Amino acid sequence: MVSRDALGPVPESRRRFLEQMLKAGVATALAPALVRAAATAESAGDLHLATFRCDVTPPAGHSLCGGWIKPAAAVDDPLEAIGLVLLGAGAPIVICAVDWTGLLNDAHLDWRSALAAAAGTVPDRVAVHCVHQHNAPLVCPEAARLVAEQRDLPAVYDRDFHRRCLDAVQAAVVAALPRARPVTAVAQGKARIDGVASNRRVARDAAGRIAVMRGSSCKDPALAALPEGLVDPWLRTVAFYSGTEKIAACHYYATHPMSYYGDGRVSSDFCGLARKRRQAEEPGCTQLYFTGCAGNIAAGKYNDGTPAARGRLTERIYGGLVAAAATLRPAPLRKIEWRTAAVELPPNPALGPGALRELMDPRREPAPALRMRPAFKLALLDRCARRVPFALSALHLDGVALLHLPAEPFVEYQLFAQEVRPGRDVAVAAYGDGGPWYLPTRAEYPAGGYEVDFAFCAPEAEALLRGAIAGLLG
Repeated sequence: MVSRDALGPVPESRRRFLEQMLKAGVATALAPALVRAAATAESAGDLHLATFRCDVTPPAGHSLCGGWIKPAAAVDDPLEAIGLVLLGAGAPIVICAVDWTGLLNDAHLDWRSALAAAAGTVPDRVAVHCVHQHNAPLVCPEAARLVAEQRDLPAVYDRDFHRRCLDAVQAAVVAALPRARPVTAVAQGKARIDGVASNRRVARDAAGRIAVMRGSSCKDPALAALPEGLVDPWLRTVAFYSGTEKIAACHYYATHPMSYYGDGRVSSDFCGLARKRRQAEEPGCTQLYFTGCAGNIAAGKYNDGTPAARGRLTERIYGGLVAAAATLRPAPLRKIEWRTAAVELPPNPALGPGALRELMDPRREPAPALRMRPAFKLALLDRCARRVPFALSALHLDGVALLHLPAEPFVEYQLFAQEVRPGRDVAVAAYGDGGPWYLPTRAEYPAGGYEVDFAFCAPEAEALLRGAIAGLLG
C-alpha cells in the first residue's frame, strides 16, 4: 500500500515552537501532537533544512560485520551517521546514512523511531540507510539473541554501544534543528564513473548457473578479465541550496563499497574516504553518500584487495563526486511530496527453522561464521511470522525523486526504477532495513550462487517490490 503526503509546510511560528520544544528536551512526548498539527498547515514557502552528524565508530574489540570477521583492533578513519531534516512540508522528514554494514529488522526500526522522536515526526517519515562497509558494525537484535545462546560464539554487536549511538544521533538532531536554514532551490546532477562497478555474477557454466562469484576484490586474472557485466555506471547527486549556497549534497552510486576488510581496521573504505575528501573541500555543505542497488555489484574487476587499489577506487569515486557537482543547476523548489509503501515479503521456502538451528550446533558445523549466519535467517523468519512489513519511501522534489529501498537489491531494481520515470533520473538508496539480506530478481534464483544462497526472501518478492517501486515513483 502506497500513501502520499503532499502537505503544506509548517508555519514559521510552529517551526519555532518545535525548535523550542526540542531544546527543552520534550520532543518525544509531543511528537504525535506536533505531527497532527503539521498535517493541517497549508501555508507555503517556508521549507527549512537542518543537517546533523555524529560519530558511530565502534570501540576496540567490538564485532565487525556481525562477528564473523576479525573484531575492531584499530581505526583507520572514523565512522559517521550523517543526515538531514526537512522542515516545512508537513511533519518533518529525516534521511540518514550510516557507515555501518547493516541495520536489520528491529534495529532498523529502533533507528527510525529514535530519529523520529528527536525530530518531532513519525517513523514512516524517516529513511535510514547503511553504506555497507564491512569493517564496521552490523546490528540485528534477534540474531544476536540466538547467537548468544551459543556461548562459544562471538557477539553480533554490543547493546550498550548501540544504545550510545542512538543517544548520540538523537542529540545531534536536537542540536541541529535550531540551526535549520531556508531551502530555496534544489539541483540534480550526475557523472559516469568507470573502473569501479562490475557485476559479481558473470562466471556461469553452460547451464547458466553461477560457477564462481567475482567478489568485492578479485586476485584471479581470468575472473578479472571477464566482462564488466550489467551495472549502473552513473553517480547521481541531489543538492539543496539556501540562496546561492549549497548546504547539503546527497550522492548515490551502486556498488559494494569494500576494497578489503577482515583485518580489524575500522574504515569507511573508498566511498567514505571520497565523501570525506569532498566534505573537507566544501565544509559548508553536508555531504551524504548512499549505496544504491548493489546486491550483485562490486569493484572486483578493478580491485585486487590491496591498499593501492583502495586509493585508486577512492580517487575514481571522488572524481565522480566532483564531476557530478559540476553539472548541478539549481532551480526553485516549489513542491515536496513524501510517499511510503509497507510491503510484506515472503520468506524463502528453502529456509527451514529446524535445519537452520541444526546448522548452529557446533557438532554439525565447527566454523563460527557458518554457525552464526543461520541466526540472521531465523531472525527474518521470526519477522515474517510476526507480519512486520518493510518500509519503502520516496521523496519527490519537483521533478527529482529519491527512492529508499531495503536490503541488498540487485541492480535490476535500480534500472527498473529509472524506467518508471523515463527521461528523469531517480536517485536510489538501498541498504535500508537489511533483514532480507540479498534481494535477487526472480530469474536469478535458478542460477544459484552466493547471493541466492543468502536471499532470505522468496522469488515472489520481486513482483511485490516492483509494484511498490512503481507506486512510489509513478
